[in-house]
Formats: sequence, C-alpha cells, structure tokens
Amino acid sequence: MTPIQPFERELAPAAAFSQAKAWPFEEARKLVERTAGKTPEKGYVLLETGYGPSGLPHIGTFGEVARTTMVRQAFQRLSDVPARLFCFSDDMDGFRKVPDNVPNKDMLAAHLGKPLTSVPDPFSNEYSSFGEANNARLRAFLDSFGFEYEFQSATDWYKSGRFDPMLLAMLRHYEEIQAVMLPTLGAERQQTYSIFLPICPKTGRVLQVPVVETRPDDGTIIYRGEDGALVETPVTGGNVKLQWKADWAGRWFALGVDYEMYGKDLIPSAELSAKIVRILGGKAPEGFAYELFLDDKGQKISKSKGNGLSVEEWLTYAPPESLALYMFQSPRKAKRLYFDVIPRAVDDYRTFVGKFAEEEPAKKLENPAWHIHAGNPPAPDSTGLTFGILLNLASACHAESKDVLWGFIKSYAPGATPEGDPQLDKLVGFALNYYRDFVAAHKAYRAPNEAERAAFEKLAADLEAAPADASAEDLQNIFYEVGKTIMAEDLRGWFKTVYEVLLGQEQGPRMGSFVQLYGRDNMVALIRKALDGTLA
Repeated sequence: MTPIQPFERELAPAAAFSQAKAWPFEEARKLVERTAGKTPEKGYVLLETGYGPSGLPHIGTFGEVARTTMVRQAFQRLSDVPARLFCFSDDMDGFRKVPDNVPNKDMLAAHLGKPLTSVPDPFSNEYSSFGEANNARLRAFLDSFGFEYEFQSATDWYKSGRFDPMLLAMLRHYEEIQAVMLPTLGAERQQTYSIFLPICPKTGRVLQVPVVETRPDDGTIIYRGEDGALVETPVTGGNVKLQWKADWAGRWFALGVDYEMYGKDLIPSAELSAKIVRILGGKAPEGFAYELFLDDKGQKISKSKGNGLSVEEWLTYAPPESLALYMFQSPRKAKRLYFDVIPRAVDDYRTFVGKFAEEEPAKKLENPAWHIHAGNPPAPDSTGLTFGILLNLASACHAESKDVLWGFIKSYAPGATPEGDPQLDKLVGFALNYYRDFVAAHKAYRAPNEAERAAFEKLAADLEAAPADASAEDLQNIFYEVGKTIMAEDLRGWFKTVYEVLLGQEQGPRMGSFVQLYGRDNMVALIRKALDGTLA
C-alpha cells in the first residue's frame, strides 16, 4: 500500500472524484454527507478498525485496514476535512484460552481470565505483557505494508481515565442498555449478565459476575464476587471493562467514530451497539459489512479450523499489492481464499497497473491500482510478462533457480536485468516458489495417441518452418491450424492436449506468447521429447 499523498487534481477534476463509482468513493460520500462538508467538533473525521490481540495479526486484519485506508484516501479527495485512522486494540479483554502456537503454555494457563495486558509475555522479556507483545506485532505487521494509522490501546483508554465520561454515561443509562442486551441472551445468561465486568482486586481477573446494585451518583457498582461477598467498585479508572458489544458502542461514543467496517457475521452486534450509542446520546458510525472468506471447498475460513490462507503464505508467492487487489475487488461478495487464486490476483494487478497511464482521468479512479497506490501507481515493467507465463516457463524447463528463468527473459527482452527491473525479479522468485510448492509435485505428463502424435509432428515442423520474425500471434495461429486438423470441433480440447502432453498439466498459457519467451528451438525440442517419451 502506498501512503496517502497529495494528488495532482488537474489529472482528475473535482467533479471526477464526486462522480467516481468505485466503492471506496461511494463509502467516502457517506462521510461527506455525514459531516455536511464541515469539520466535526473533535477536529477530524475518524475511521477505525479493531484488533483482538489474543493472537497474531491475520489476513482479515490486513483486509480491514487496507479497505478502510482506501475509503480514507477517497474521502481526502472529496473533502478538505482532516481524516484519521485509529487501529484500536482490545487488549483489556480477558485472556480466555491459551493459543496453540505460543511457547510457555503452562505459565500462560496460570493467568487465564486476566486482561491481556496483565498476562506475562510468553515469547521473551522484551514486552511487559502478552497483550503488549501482540500489539507490537500488530504495529510491525501494519508498518510493513506502509499503512498510515494511529495505534490505540483499550488498556490505555480505560486506565488513563479517557473512557471515564463514557463509563459514567453507561452507568446512568444502565437499565436502558441492559434492556437492549438481555433479549439477545439465553434465559440462564440473563440472570447473571451485566454490561460491566469488574476487575477483581485480589486475582486481577476480569469477572463475569452479576451486578446487584448501581450507584450512578457515586459512579460505582456493587457486585457479588467469586467468593460470594458484595464488593463496591468505581466504574472509572480501569476498575471495570465493558462486555464487548457494549464496549464496541462505548468506544464509538467516546472516540466519536465516524466509520468502521466489520464482517457480515457481526451485523447483529453492530446493530445492538448502534442502539446503545443512541441511548448515550451519540451517533453510530457509518458501517460497511463485508463478506467473509471461504476456503477451496466453500466453507467459511476459521482460525481454529486452520483452513485459511495466512498473509505470510500469500507473500511467499505474490507481492502485497496483489493481496490488496484481492481485498479491493467485490468486498460484499463471498470469495474463496486459497492458493489457487494467487496467480490470477497477481496478473490482474499487473494488468490494472499496465492500463493506468493510458486511461482517461475519470477512468483512473475506477482502476484498483489508483486505490492500492493512493493515486500514484508505479510504472509497469517493460516486458509485460505475466505471473502465469513465468509459472509455465518454470514448469517447462523444470527451473530451480531464478538464473534459469532470467536466461529466457533476457533472450526475450534484451536489456532486461534483475538489477534494472527489481519488480520483475521479485515476480520471477514468486513464480519459482509457487511452481515448487504447487505445480512440480502434481505434474503428470501423458503420452500422445497415434492421431495426436501426427499432430505434434506437424506442429514441430510448422514451428521450425515459420519465419524468424514470426509474431506471437503468428505462432498462436500455427497451434490453431494444427488443432483444426485433429480436433476442429473442439479447439479447447486441443489446447488441453497440448498442455497435458508438453507441460504435464491441464491448463496453460497462450502458446504463441509462451513460445516467444521459451524460444522456438526449445519448444520444438520439447515436442520431440514428448514424442520420444523422455519428458519427466
């Protein structure tokens, strides 16, 4: 992601911004309408994302911050009102479960129930708590993508007193808010539920206990502790925290949040939180409910199931901009998020970047590259090579190093070098990684039948006889013409045959372009090996 930068408005007149149809602009116009073009009393428009630091940042974290950043960028083109983005960590939450992927589990188990910022750091002595350690990982994660944001800690807001006015308002409206929440709970839970969760002064744990009396004039509640005794405690100063739906509403109210995204599964929670904000006398933020990701079987991705794709895994095979594109496209549509989507995402990103410079100003605002790069996409590389074609090149020559692929690239595009085109060099590395982990082990060459053998003999002869300056289109036509001699009614089937026999896979590249990159002599040699039965 490119940090927000001043945009050259003469390239896209104000009218173009106001009429842009891309969804970030549609969302940004909600904020323009909300503010009526005026700066809010707090001095800025506030966009927010939330983070639960009981675990490490994940692909959903990236998606939420990336998408919210896109809305912020669009808003800053539509309005001169300052806009800030808060990444808010719910680090005051009780530590409910020891994760499987952390060290010192026995030590952590002894601190279950305490706020995450009161649980020792299991990784090292570098941070004061488990919550702080994961907060640091969140900031490092977001910083690695160049996001522009301000980190906020729930513990800091509670303990510093900045939440105190909101907590006292919650106390004054306690019965009204309870009346909103109780109908959403089971009968047994209703008997003990309270929006306030006291922090036990003896054990330091976040208590799920009934509140037996509220004293708004004193700013206190009386609850029955774990030992059965009645305890009076202030709701201010970090002595209590809020149940999460009330907590979400309290944050919206206290911070004056104007915009927040959330997954489709949280729509009911957002509606409840909005009701609570209105009870407090505030205005709920503009919301955007995005669809959830699915795995390759169409099942909802779950961290506990481990059926998802991590950011680290995506970045092993593709640049972060391709992931940003995946997040940009159709956010209200359920999408499958697994390894097979990566090559398409990379090539779609490169296509959008390649088109950007030649587009009309208004059209640029519909191009995802504008939103990924804050209006300033990089220049495309000179070769125009796709991830898909590099992947097939690696497959054809069984490449194990970047040097092998660069040998072909330099013949195809004289003057191209890893040093001169670092983005292409990274793409070569990604293609090798993807080929190694997802293609090589599944290659299955098949021998051609008699009719197919004759077609491949003719294909080799026609490629050899083609003029030296034959274009990619000329070479593609050779494949078409040979295909018509054997499978005139099913040319798609002919190309599937080409891929299975020559590449050991069911899908492949546009062959004319591929032959130009791979080399005509190499392609003829590959055909000969297939006919001899020596491909492996």
